[in-house]
Amino acid sequence: MQVKHLLLIATLAITAACSSNKPEVDENLSESELYQQAQEDLDNNSYNNATAKLKALESRYPFGRYAEQAQLELIYAYYKNVEPEAAKSAAERFIRLHPQHPNVDYAYYLKGLASFDQDRGLIARFVPLDLTKRDPGAARDSYNEFAQLTSRFPNSRYAPDAKARMVYLRNLLAAYDIHVAHYYLTRQAYVAAANRGRYVVENFQETPAVADGLAVMVEAYQRLELNDLAATSLETLKLNYPDHASLVDGQFVPREEEADNRSWLAKATLGLIETDAPLPPGETRASQDVIRQYEDAQEAIPDELLPENQDEAAEDLQSEAEGNSADRSWFSYMTFGLFD
Repeated sequence: MQVKHLLLIATLAITAACSSNKPEVDENLSESELYQQAQEDLDNNSYNNATAKLKALESRYPFGRYAEQAQLELIYAYYKNVEPEAAKSAAERFIRLHPQHPNVDYAYYLKGLASFDQDRGLIARFVPLDLTKRDPGAARDSYNEFAQLTSRFPNSRYAPDAKARMVYLRNLLAAYDIHVAHYYLTRQAYVAAANRGRYVVENFQETPAVADGLAVMVEAYQRLELNDLAATSLETLKLNYPDHASLVDGQFVPREEEADNRSWLAKATLGLIETDAPLPPGETRASQDVIRQYEDAQEAIPDELLPENQDEAAEDLQSEAEGNSADRSWFSYMTFGLFD
C-alpha cells in the first residue's frame, strides 16, 4: 500500500474520531469535582473530555472560584486538541473579559501559538512541506499576535519564545514574497516582480530574503531595459551579498530564462515558419494589440478632422454657409427655413 493511501486512511480515521459524540458530563458534579476531573483529563492528554468539563464548569458556575481559571485552561485544551479557531476565539474572549488578569499574557501567547501551528496539520508532520510556498495568512496573524504580546508584556515569561518565533515567521513571510516575485518573473510580469522585490528589501531588512529581493529587482529591471535601476540594484547586491548564488565571477546570472514568445507554429517547426516576430523585452501580445487598435482607430479618422486639415475644412464650411445664405429667398428668411 502506498504512503498516500496510508495517509488518507489515517486522516479519515482521525476525522471520524473527532466527529464522534461529545463526552457526557455528570450533572451532579460539584464545581471542585468538575475542575479536578478536567485537570486529570489534561494530565492524561484527554483534551476532548477536558474541553467538555471545562465548558460545563464555566456554564454551571459562571461566578465560581474556578470560572476564570477554567476559561484560561479551555484555551489550552482547544490548542492541544488541534482546534486553532476555537482556541483563538476562546483567547479573544478571555482577553476581552479579563484584560487586567495576572495571566492574560498567557492568553496572548496561546492565541499566537494557535495561529503558528494552524498550517501544520497531520500531513505536515509526516511529509516535508515548504511552508514558504503556502498561504501566509496564519503566519501573518501569528506574527501580529506575538507582537502584541511582546509590546504589551515585554517582561512576560513567554516573551523570549514569542520573539524567537517572530524571527522565524518574519523570515518565512519574506521568503513567501520572493516566491511570488519569481512567479511574476515566469509570467513576464516584470513590473510586479520588481515591486515585490523592492517590498522585501524595504520591509524585511536583516532577513536572508533581502539578497533574493535585490536579485529579483536586477532581473526584472534588466528585462524592462531600465538599465540605470538594474545597475544600481546590482551594485547594491554585489556590495552587500558578494556570495549570492546569482553572482558568478562577479557577473549577474538571471534565474529565469528568457521567455520564448514565439507562436506554437514557430516552435513546432523549429523557427522555419515564423508567424510573428519575437517580442521586444518588456512587451506582451496584449500591449501590442492595444497599440494596433489605437493605430487602426487613428487611421479611421476622416481627413477633414485631422489637425493639419482642420483649417481648410473650416474655410470650406464657412464658404458653403455663405453660399447657402446668399441663395435663400425672403420667404425662407421669414419662416426661419421651415419651408425650404
